[in-house]
Amino acid sequence: MNTAIRCVIALAGASHIVAGAPVHGKLSSDSGASQTSAEEPTTGATDEVPNQDFYCGARKLGTWFYCDKPKPRPSIKPAPAVASAAASERLAAISKQLDELKARAILEPSEQNVTAYIRFQREQLDRASTFSDVWQRTMWQNPELDYTLQRPVSTLAKRAWIDNRKAEQEAALRNLSRRYGIFYFYAQSCGACDIFAPILKSLATSSGFNVVAVSMDGGPNGVFPNYVVDVGQHAKMGLTSKATPALVLYDTVNRRPIPIGTGILSADEITERIFTLTSTKVGSDF
Repeated sequence: MNTAIRCVIALAGASHIVAGAPVHGKLSSDSGASQTSAEEPTTGATDEVPNQDFYCGARKLGTWFYCDKPKPRPSIKPAPAVASAAASERLAAISKQLDELKARAILEPSEQNVTAYIRFQREQLDRASTFSDVWQRTMWQNPELDYTLQRPVSTLAKRAWIDNRKAEQEAALRNLSRRYGIFYFYAQSCGACDIFAPILKSLATSSGFNVVAVSMDGGPNGVFPNYVVDVGQHAKMGLTSKATPALVLYDTVNRRPIPIGTGILSADEITERIFTLTSTKVGSDF
């Protein structure tokens, strides 16, 4: 009987030791039965988690026995995209690098430095050629962008454009002569006026303009015998310089002077200026 009681006590003590809690048992000799008194958990020991089995609670074996719930991963915000450098900055960097390679090749003309400069320069030449090619193809496929359609540059097209332009100017001048007159300021002592007067006379005859010759020094004019002496006309036309010869186009309808130019001008130059100042808008011809 005593042997059986000792076995029970040993088994009970062993089970408590396995569970991780010390056992302090005392056998009562009077009753002859085993009584076990377990102490309270010491400070720092973790209480058993409810609804967890032996391994997860008391033994704390953790993830090895799939006890711990997986912790939520912290949300990782995507790194902000690095803004690419502006095109102007990239182009400036290329120019700076090219200058640096060139300077290094000149100051330290080793084969390595010269080769590096030539290679980088060739890359930029290829880039420029590609740009030029795309530019040309774009102009071909988008006629509204092609300025040469307004101002041709080829010999044949330019000749045709000049002829058409001249015909338009001559037609416009014949109509303008009904509304506009020309003030011609000259001086008897002006050698350039002697050269310019016949040119102006020929233009006035062909286009029908009425020319009023104004003498700045009172001297006569052989080409325009019906001249007048300046008594304030020069200032009224808005001229501030006393240089001669000088031409002013006068609008008889709006009574508005339009200075044309000073100095010797060819007939074509006079025609071009009158046509531009009276028949075209600013910026439309360029």
